[in-house]
Amino acid sequence: MTDVVSLLLPMFAGAPLLVGGILLALPRQHTVRSVLGMVSLLAMLAGAVLLVVLTADGTVIAHQVALWPGGISIPFVADLFASLVLTVTSILAVVSFQYMIASREARSPSIASFVLILAGGVAGALLTGDLFNLFVFIEVMLLPSYGLLLVLSRQGDLGGARLYVTVNLLASTLFLGGVGLIYAVEGTVNLAELAGAAVDNPATAVAAAVCLGAIAVKAAVFPVHGWLARTYVVTSPAVTALFSGLHTKVAIYVIYRIYAVVFDGDATWLVIALVITSLTMVIGVFGAMGEPTMRSILVFHMVSQIGYILVGVGLFTQLGLTAGIFYLLHHMIVKASLFLSTGAIEQTYGSGRLDQLGGMRTREPLITAAFVIAALSLAGLPPFSGFVAKFSLILATIDAGQVIVGIVAIAVSLFTLLSMLKIWAAVFNGKLPQDSERRAAEARVRETAGLLDDEPVEAAAVDAEMQAVRERHDTARAGESDDDTHDHHGPRVPLRLALPALQLAAITVCLGIGAEFLLGLSEQAAAGLIDTTDYVVAVIGQ
Repeated sequence: MTDVVSLLLPMFAGAPLLVGGILLALPRQHTVRSVLGMVSLLAMLAGAVLLVVLTADGTVIAHQVALWPGGISIPFVADLFASLVLTVTSILAVVSFQYMIASREARSPSIASFVLILAGGVAGALLTGDLFNLFVFIEVMLLPSYGLLLVLSRQGDLGGARLYVTVNLLASTLFLGGVGLIYAVEGTVNLAELAGAAVDNPATAVAAAVCLGAIAVKAAVFPVHGWLARTYVVTSPAVTALFSGLHTKVAIYVIYRIYAVVFDGDATWLVIALVITSLTMVIGVFGAMGEPTMRSILVFHMVSQIGYILVGVGLFTQLGLTAGIFYLLHHMIVKASLFLSTGAIEQTYGSGRLDQLGGMRTREPLITAAFVIAALSLAGLPPFSGFVAKFSLILATIDAGQVIVGIVAIAVSLFTLLSMLKIWAAVFNGKLPQDSERRAAEARVRETAGLLDDEPVEAAAVDAEMQAVRERHDTARAGESDDDTHDHHGPRVPLRLALPALQLAAITVCLGIGAEFLLGLSEQAAAGLIDTTDYVVAVIGQ
C-alpha cells in the first residue's frame, strides 16, 4: 500500500490542478462545476486521511518524480506532520466551498476552479521536498487567490486587494532570492541534502534566514503583520475562512519544516524567535480590542494566535513542538468556524459592524451556538480543543524554562476572551437596530445585481426585497406581534449558511474531548522534526 501511495503523491497537487483547468472549460453549468469541485475536494480529503494512517507510526513516504535518482529529481515527501496539515487544509477547503455553494458565490464560472487550483497548490507546498518547487507551489496558491479576492469582493475600494498582491509578490521575490542564495552556497535546494547545513555554514544560515524572513511576511508575524488586517476583510467570509486556514498556515508549516531540517533546531536563534512570537501574541490581541467589525477583530486574533503557534518552534523541544502542532491544527478549525459564523450574519444582515447589529442570541440560535463554541475554544476554555492547545503550550514553556512566555500566553488569553465578549455584547445581546432590515435588504439587492458597496441601489428594489422577506419569515412564528420586544421580524440566517460553521464547531468539541488521540499524533509528528533522519533517508536514500 505504501509503495502505491508514494507513486500517487504528485497527484495530490496535479489532480486538483487538472480538474480545475477542466472546469474552466465547461459551459455555464454551475451545478456541474460545484458537484465536480466538491467531489474532487472530498477525494483529496480522503487521500489525506489515508496518508495520516500510513504515516502515523513515523513512516515517511517519498517519491522521486519521473524516477530520477534522489538529489536530482523533484521529491514529494509525506511525513505525519505534512499529512496532518494536509488533512485539516482539505477539511477547510471542503467546508469553505460548501459555504460558497450555500451563499451562491460558487455560481460564478471561475470559483470552483480557483478553489481547486488553490487546494492543489497547498498540497504541493506541503508535500514538496525541494525549496524551489516550494516557491513554485506557493505561486500556484497565490494566483487563484488573487482571483478569489477580486471576484468575490463586494467592496468598491480595491486597496486591500492591491495590498495583498503587492505584499505577496514582494515576499515571493524575497523568498526566491533566498533560495538562489542557498543554491549558490550549497549547490542544491533539496531539503534533505540541506539537513543541518545552516549549523555548519554561516553563509547558508544567512541564506536560509532570508527564506524564513520572506515566509514570516506571508505568515503575518510581527512586525510584518499589518497587511493581513487590511486584506482579509475586503472579500467574502468564505474566502477569508479559506485563506485563514491555508495561506498563513502553510507559511507556518514551512517555518517549522525549514528550521527543523536546515537549521536542525539550532538553539542559537530560539531566544529571538520567542521574543518575536511573544510580541506577535500581544500586538495581535491589542489590535483586536479596538476594531469596530466582527471580521476585523477576528483577523487581528489570527495575528495573535500565529504567535502562539510559533512558540512551538521557538521552544523546539519535544513538548513544545507537540503543543505547537496541536495548536496549529486546532486553530485552523476554530478560526474558520468563527469567520463562517460571523460571515453568515454579515451576509444575511448586510453589515459586520458591531454598532449595526444586535439580538442574535434570540434570533439565530444555531449561529449563536457555533460562535460560542468556537469563541470559547479560541479563548482556551475547557472542554474545547483550545484549552488543550493552550494548556499544553504553557506546560511546554515551563518545561523549557521560558516562564515569561507562558505568562504572556495566559495574559493574552484573557484579552482574547474580553474581545470575544465584546462581539457577544454588541452582536448577540441587545436588540437589532431598526434600520437593520433595510440594510440587509439593500445588501441582498446589491449581491443579486452584482453592485459594489459604493454603488447606488434603487429604493423600490429595496422595499420589494424587504416585503418579500417579511412574507417568508413573519408568518412562521406564532404569538409574535409588530411590537415584539425581541424583533423576530425580518431576515434569518438560512440553515445552509449556518451549517458549515456548526460542522467546524463540532470538530473542535470532538478534538477537545478526544484530545489524547490528536496529541499522540502531534507528538509523533514532533518527533519527526526533532530527528529528521527518516525524512532525509526517505528522500535521498542515505
